[in-house]
Amino acid sequence: MWYQNAVVYQIYPLGLCGAPLQNDGVQAHRLRRLLDWVEPIKELGATCVLFNPLFESDAHGYDTRDFNKVDVRLGTGEDLKAVCEALHAAGLKVMLDGVFNHVGRGFWAFRNVQEKKWDSPYKDWFHLSFDGNTNYNDGFWYESWEGCNELVKLNLHNTAVREHLFDAIAGWVRDYDIDGLRLDVAYCLDQDFLAALRNFTNQLKPDFVLVGETLHGDYNRWMNDNACHSVTNYECYKGLYSSFNTGNMHEIAYSLNRQFGAEPWCLYTGKQLLSFVDNHDVTRIASILQDKQQLKPIYGLLFGMPGTPAVYYGSEWGLTGEKKDGDPALRPAIETPEHNDLTDWITALAGARAASPALCTGSYRNILVQPKQLIFERRQGQDRVLVAINADSSPYHADFNAEAGCAVDLITGKPHDFGGGSDLPPYSCAFWKTE
Repeated sequence: MWYQNAVVYQIYPLGLCGAPLQNDGVQAHRLRRLLDWVEPIKELGATCVLFNPLFESDAHGYDTRDFNKVDVRLGTGEDLKAVCEALHAAGLKVMLDGVFNHVGRGFWAFRNVQEKKWDSPYKDWFHLSFDGNTNYNDGFWYESWEGCNELVKLNLHNTAVREHLFDAIAGWVRDYDIDGLRLDVAYCLDQDFLAALRNFTNQLKPDFVLVGETLHGDYNRWMNDNACHSVTNYECYKGLYSSFNTGNMHEIAYSLNRQFGAEPWCLYTGKQLLSFVDNHDVTRIASILQDKQQLKPIYGLLFGMPGTPAVYYGSEWGLTGEKKDGDPALRPAIETPEHNDLTDWITALAGARAASPALCTGSYRNILVQPKQLIFERRQGQDRVLVAINADSSPYHADFNAEAGCAVDLITGKPHDFGGGSDLPPYSCAFWKTE
């Protein structure tokens, strides 16, 4: 499946394109700004673009009004088609955000219930009670997402609801030739719905990928043959920045081995989770790292560890933004992409990963774990790579059994001799392909 070898580039379109925070009903063709991003995304080494919500919504995109209409603040279906065609022509896959757990209060079927109450043919599309009320005083109570009444929970057991959602997905494949979906709050989705969705998309397009947003718990619940192909790896997201900020590589090494090691109790060995150091919901990595010089080694760890790595727009040149300042701080408008040495570094990491089956889908084994250093092995058949991280401001001399005499660094192309141990420069990462 293409996803296993992918590097994902994530874009929040309403933010990047500078749309108003609330839907003003004024159509503007902002989405075409993304045409200028296609070549830089490809040059970065990304192979897939993940778009967060871009269909008609009340405000932030996760409060959908219409699954079949591009948000007027972004443009039209023709604008989206032009962007998707340009990405596909560049050899990139396209994934959209599937927001199926809930809709906005402006969703057409919910508006019908507001108007007709119990006489509405759509009342069973939601979890309603006409014996209650909400802060909006609609004259009925409804279940919402985590108590946020701006987000009305759909009744995914309702056949008509499923048909409506599946018809929308089929339309996205027909009109935009999409290659997969990120499932928003997949941890809230009913298992039966996930199974039906997986069966439907399996027949819709070969290698169509479902990636579920999950936070904690056993990811196998949402990632299996009857659910998602992959899920978001929030466990390792926390472990990544925490290990650097606290000088404790034992934390991320434990998580990686717990998830992907060879022991029988390891949870996700052989499975492909979506890995990231930031996204549209969390503080940017350039803001959360206490030592900014650790940006390069943390991205090295991201691209060296098991999973499919994702890069959030702007973070490839070190854009900052803190969650405490609200969503606009995390989802800024940007006219054109920037470029610096961090961008070049991520490009080199993507190229190294693409050249190594071991880095894409190989096994995981810890070799050396120190407070600020980590060396682990990735292996796929005869392809063997040692990933070496030094998060310290000082060089480090690593003595370990490399089980090889020499190697080549896939990032720099330079040869490496393991005789006498290995010297790790400050704030460094190496991908040693052993011979």
